[in-house]
Amino acid sequence: MPSTPVSHLLNRLRMRQMALLLAIDEGGTLGAAARAIGMTQPAATKMLHELEETLGQELFDRVGRVLKLNAAGRLALMSFRGMTGTLEQLQRGLNELRLGRAGRLSIGSIMAASPMFLTRSLAKLKEQYPLLSVGIEVGTSDRLMEQLDRGELDVVIGRVPGAAGAYRFRALAEEAITVICAPGHPLARARAPTFDRIKEFPWVLQPEGSPMREVITQEFMNHHTALPPGLIETSSTLITVHLVIHTQMIAALPQPVARGFQAHKMIGLVKYRMQNRLASYGSIVRSDRPLSSQVEHFLRFIHEEGAVAW
Repeated sequence: MPSTPVSHLLNRLRMRQMALLLAIDEGGTLGAAARAIGMTQPAATKMLHELEETLGQELFDRVGRVLKLNAAGRLALMSFRGMTGTLEQLQRGLNELRLGRAGRLSIGSIMAASPMFLTRSLAKLKEQYPLLSVGIEVGTSDRLMEQLDRGELDVVIGRVPGAAGAYRFRALAEEAITVICAPGHPLARARAPTFDRIKEFPWVLQPEGSPMREVITQEFMNHHTALPPGLIETSSTLITVHLVIHTQMIAALPQPVARGFQAHKMIGLVKYRMQNRLASYGSIVRSDRPLSSQVEHFLRFIHEEGAVAW
C-alpha cells in the first residue's frame, strides 16, 4: 500500500482520534476508552475505523474484546504522544504570555546531576533571565522521560531508556554507584565486604524500571542470586537516607550524592565495588519540538559546567 501523504493526514486527522488512541492504550479496552473521553462505544468503534482508514493501516490486533497494539499502532501512539506533548508545551507558553510573565522553564533531573551541574547552571540562567519562572522535578530517568513526552518538562537531565530516535541526547558525565549504610552499621566498619556479606541485609531500592534498579538487579544476577524479599522501593533520596540511618537497611546512591551525606556524617559508605556501571547521563530534549531561547541558554550553561567538571 502506498504511503499516505502528509497533507492528507493534516486534512483528515482529528484531535479526538488521537485522544481515542491514547485512551485505548491507557484503558486497555475500547469500552473503557470510550467512557474516558465521553463517547458511546459504537461511536468510538466507528472513529477507530476512520483513524485506521486515514493512516492506511490497522493499528491493533483484535483478540476477542481485547485490543493489542501492533507495530503500526505503537508507532502511531508514540507520534501522538509527541504531538500532545507539543500542545501541552504550547499551552503553557501561551498561558505565561497571557499572565504577562517572562516565561517558564520546566526541568527534570536525576538526583546525581542536581548538586553537580544543575544548581550552578540555574544561577547563570537567572542572571540572564531574572524574571524567568523555573520548575524543577527530581526523579528517575524513566519517570522524567514520560513527563518530557507529555510536554510537562522542557528538558531532562538523565538517561534515554530504550530507543532514542525521538530525542536529542548530549552526554554530561558518568555516574558511579555507592552502597550506603548507617554510620554504626557492621558494613561501615568492614574493610572489603563480599557480595555474600552484602546480601545478608535488607535493601531500599529505586522502583523497577529505573536505571539504578537495573544495575543492582544485574549485580545480584551476576552472583546467581535473586533480589532479597521484602524490599522497600522509593525514588525519594531523603526517604532512602532516613531508612538507612534508622535501620539495618542498605541502599545505593550516586557517588556524589552519597559523599555529600557522608560529609555531614549522616551515613556510612560500604567499601564494595559494583561490577556494573550506569550509562552516561546528559541533557535530553524532544527532537520534534522547537527549543525556546531559555532552553538553549540552559543547555549551553549546563554543558559548560560539565566541560569544567571533566
